Amino acid sequence: MDRQVVHQEFERARSTFHALHDHATPAGLKRPSNGTRWNNQQLLFHMLLGYLIIRALSNLVRVFGRLPPGVSRAYATLLDAGTRPFDVVNFAGSWAGGTVVGRRGQIALFDRVIAALHRRLDAETDVDLARGMHYPARWDPFFEPYMTLADVYRFPTRHFDFHRRQLTLDRTDAP
Repeated sequence: MDRQVVHQEFERARSTFHALHDHATPAGLKRPSNGTRWNNQQLLFHMLLGYLIIRALSNLVRVFGRLPPGVSRAYATLLDAGTRPFDVVNFAGSWAGGTVVGRRGQIALFDRVIAALHRRLDAETDVDLARGMHYPARWDPFFEPYMTLADVYRFPTRHFDFHRRQLTLDRTDAP
């Protein structure tokens, strides 16, 4: 894994997130997104959430990556069975977060989480980055059935880029 590429992806997403908020009008943020039940502000929070969950995802890899593969496979199967409740919580959390946390709060939180991810990535060993586990692939289109810690670090930017295309900010709202 080329850490510098991941650092660059984080910074590109951070810069894009800032630009999206900087150019968004209040009406644009309240406009429904394309293909989701969230408005643009809630979808922006959901895009941020992809980075916020990396701490939990990486901790799972640290634990399950040291256990026999069947343990994480069973765990992923159990989580896949709970996809419907997960979808409800995922929707409600992003709806609530995007409703309560405004522009300035989202930007500040995004900056803090990206800074933390840079530090964490730099502290990872090659052995840690190669460790992996089975994931509930039904929970997100960017979860693979098996992911290494390196894959987990790449996940949020893939998620971000996908949802970026669902924003409906007009040309006056978006860079």
